[in-house]
Amino acid sequence: MTHVVTCVLRHRTAILLCRRSDAVGTYAGRWAGVSGYVEGDPADAERDARREVREETGLTDATLLRAGDPVEVRDGDREWTVHPFLFEVDSRDVEPNEELAGHEWVSPLAIRDRETVPGLWAVYEAVAPTAATVARDGTHGSAWLSVRALEALRDRAATADDFPAVAAAARDLRDARPSMAAVANRVNRVLSEAARTPDAVCERAAAAAEAALDADDAAAARAADLCGESVVTLSRSGTVRAALDRARPTVLIGESRPAREGVEVATDLAEAGLDVTLTTDAALAAELAARDPDAVLVGADSVLSDGSVVNKAGTRGLALAAAREGVPTYAVAAADKVRPDDRFLGEDGGAAALYDGEAPVSVANPVFDRTPVDLVSGVVTERGVLDGDDVAAVAAEHRDHAAWDDGG
Repeated sequence: MTHVVTCVLRHRTAILLCRRSDAVGTYAGRWAGVSGYVEGDPADAERDARREVREETGLTDATLLRAGDPVEVRDGDREWTVHPFLFEVDSRDVEPNEELAGHEWVSPLAIRDRETVPGLWAVYEAVAPTAATVARDGTHGSAWLSVRALEALRDRAATADDFPAVAAAARDLRDARPSMAAVANRVNRVLSEAARTPDAVCERAAAAAEAALDADDAAAARAADLCGESVVTLSRSGTVRAALDRARPTVLIGESRPAREGVEVATDLAEAGLDVTLTTDAALAAELAARDPDAVLVGADSVLSDGSVVNKAGTRGLALAAAREGVPTYAVAAADKVRPDDRFLGEDGGAAALYDGEAPVSVANPVFDRTPVDLVSGVVTERGVLDGDDVAAVAAEHRDHAAWDDGG
């Protein structure tokens, strides 16, 4: 059995397919992912995967998202153990080496229509997004996860025999993260707007994933105009990060315990050349008062139909401190993050993350909190800055989209 790595590189919703050149020993002329032999212990396959990405594509910004279970592939008298890896990259500027005769950024579904190396679709499926990966992900925000849910819906629709199978997959994805409104709203919109055939859902889901990314970018661009010269934030939001990259203000950020996402964001912003100060969550309110910032800019996992904002725990306290100092607080989120109702569905960070002692201590470790609408100066979306009435109208749209499911 020969051990090899295959790396799926993703940018937005496209993946990189590589046409193998005559310089490789097997399957010349066929399409594949970035691939190569495992050199040494298969337990160290990730090392070989990273090396192949650098050597074959010249891309150095690849972020490993997932290592899939090995896939056994038999092709005549050849037997391969393929170690799949999924990487996300920020650029499509590939500098191929001699092993690649060509390359294209395409929908993953193109694998099914091309002459590929054996087992490539199974290898892709081993690292592709699913309802389970959306449900388990504790790293990424709701905007990112909603796009992954749409990709999973696209892939399932492409392989389904009938609409009931697609509808069942849609329900699983819709319900994967109840606290994250964008996941359900974006899946519901696809099922509401598409004809009841697998092909129609597949096409609509693919378009919706791209539209979702564009909506997040547009919300970030609008938020950048509100940053001024100094901003306070906390936790991690891809949309807030994009706004800060555009506006380039000075940034005060809370560390965001217990996962401390703010530390990673502070590092990334500083490495991008921004003037960043990281502080503890407990000191964030006092530091805000001492600095007189132009705005507080936070993300939102959900915006409730009454206009209140659900975001990382600590947002409510930050908004209260900002109101005391006369600093506006803006939540940045695509309109698809508005819930069709006003239910607050939180998540628990687990007692052990906060206290692992033996005393009979009750632990409250919420992941999210709810910031009332009167503390929010506006919800910045791709449609503009929404007030309470605007949010209620968007919520009504989402209720209409949810009506596709009659429960059958």
